[in-house]
Amino acid sequence: MAIALENVGIAVRDIDAAIAFFTDLGLSLVGRDTVSGEWADTAVGLDGNHARIAVLQTPDGNGQLELFEYIHPEAIETEPTLPHEIGMHRVAFSVDDLDAALEIAARHGCHPLRGVATYEDIYRLTYLRGPSGILVMLAQDLRTP
Repeated sequence: MAIALENVGIAVRDIDAAIAFFTDLGLSLVGRDTVSGEWADTAVGLDGNHARIAVLQTPDGNGQLELFEYIHPEAIETEPTLPHEIGMHRVAFSVDDLDAALEIAARHGCHPLRGVATYEDIYRLTYLRGPSGILVMLAQDLRTP
């Protein structure tokens, strides 16, 4: 059986703010739509499922995010996930310039949880809170020029 990762889906409180954040980091907006109906209820397992969605693509073409903002039922606010909690954890991106990526994130009010770490002179990396409290890891490979 062949298998391939299709995308990572993330529920957001404000889809436009999330799109702005991820496109500023370098992802491209593939498309937007509104989904609802019996097929959506069945697929998601939620009666009255109605959401705005957006699909974003990484520049290398290998990764996609699907963002969704619920119209119905009303979205339920939760506490942001902590790094040591069980469950869906984070979305991680490789960047060629971590400082530039952090400047972009800061323009969206998103800052490292604690700071920037260096792992064995191989990676500089950090976790930050993106839109809607999403944990985002940014990592720069120090071995590439």
